[in-house]
Amino acid sequence: MVFQPVLYVIGYLLSALSIILCIPAGVDAFYGDNQWQSFTFASLISLFFGIILILANKSDDLSINLKQAFLLTTLSWVFIAIFGSLPFIFSDLELSFTDALFESMSGITTTGSTVLSGLDNLPHGILIWRSLLQWLGGIGIVVIAIAFLPILKVGGMQLFHTESSDSSQKVLPRAGQIASIIGIIYASLTILCALLLWLFGMPTFDSIAHSMTTLATGGFSTSDMSIAKYNNVNIEFIICIFMILGSLPFVLYLQTLRGNVSAIFKDNQVQLFILLIVTSVLIVTFWKYQNTASFFNNFRSSFFNTISIFTGTGYTTQNFNNWGSFITILFLFLMLVGGCAGSTTCGIKIFRLQILYQTAKIQIFKLLNPHGVSVAKYNKIPVSESITSSVMGYFFMFIVSYVLITLILSFLGNDFLTSLSGAATSLANVGPGLGNVIGPSKTFAGLSDITKWVLIIGMLTGRLELLSVIIILTPSFWRN
Repeated sequence: MVFQPVLYVIGYLLSALSIILCIPAGVDAFYGDNQWQSFTFASLISLFFGIILILANKSDDLSINLKQAFLLTTLSWVFIAIFGSLPFIFSDLELSFTDALFESMSGITTTGSTVLSGLDNLPHGILIWRSLLQWLGGIGIVVIAIAFLPILKVGGMQLFHTESSDSSQKVLPRAGQIASIIGIIYASLTILCALLLWLFGMPTFDSIAHSMTTLATGGFSTSDMSIAKYNNVNIEFIICIFMILGSLPFVLYLQTLRGNVSAIFKDNQVQLFILLIVTSVLIVTFWKYQNTASFFNNFRSSFFNTISIFTGTGYTTQNFNNWGSFITILFLFLMLVGGCAGSTTCGIKIFRLQILYQTAKIQIFKLLNPHGVSVAKYNKIPVSESITSSVMGYFFMFIVSYVLITLILSFLGNDFLTSLSGAATSLANVGPGLGNVIGPSKTFAGLSDITKWVLIIGMLTGRLELLSVIIILTPSFWRN
């Protein structure tokens, strides 16, 4: 049965989720909020369905085939998002199922778009649950990117094929091994971030919540003002550093721990990512400097907001809608690019742009030298034709998906900028959109339910590298 091992694993995921739901319940009880019952009820429901799935699909064989790996990748995110929405439904927030699922999907996909306002007055349990969802989504996508996607050969991710990932039969044991190692690194960086934020003036609760959403490049905040609430240059700098750390390949952290300290600096993807960050920050700074006199203030706001958008985090310190149309267009492109493969960020990814550039360069070379030989390389290693084809296929599907979602949002009555940026924020999992409807100072609450469902699908599809979701919707996938 194709679903048996998939549902068996999902049962364990829901059981684990039920335990994690006890954390916000405890936080609520500690602060004297009255929402702990909502989390307790959600925990019991998750545990109930988790145990049922485990018992109904119990098997001694944890091996899965390629088709089941695709199903597990997508359905695990869907189930966690659905059960993760239960606390929002049971709480006093009076959210509809659509809004609750939107908030949960935005959290677990580390998108950061929200339908909630008045965050400063929300129960502590709800705030920490939003952060936990993003933190779990961050480590989840890193594990999938390292253990699953190279095997599934999605969008050129086979380029990061590592030893012991020779077949889908080994994917679950390998995912467990990677999760334990990555989890230690991930948790250590989160604790370090929280400690630094606390030392430089952020309240204890806020520092813990923001450390989780910073490293996950998610962007959920505990205040409607986001990071602008603190007006602290040290806090902004610390968050920028950890947003960048979350955007780098976690495999390189493993190599660094194994003694290869220079690995992270020699990686072509990291080098281009840092170069693009520096270039973008300088462009935004000098663009803003034309209209105001304070270079330092311009650099400070440009540095923070540009990195936040580029890494797909979505924190804000200013309403960048007021920075001019050039910045709006630039930020739209930065949203789509994203960070490095194997990180917590989403988007097209830096390595794909590098491979596309190499492919275009070779085509030009062949036009000028019909009998010449030139090979695309990544990190000085030749890239096979199957990888370049996979990357081009991904890029094509990304453009098609982006145009399709934009057209659907426009058809549903949304204005041009809302449709354009809404499609970008969902597929690239960025957070705030652009314009006066879903811009950095707004929420997504005012959108219609059907618009939110389109964005929910977009968030899921973008987070799982498009083809992982799209392939299970094709008739040929279900043929024997």
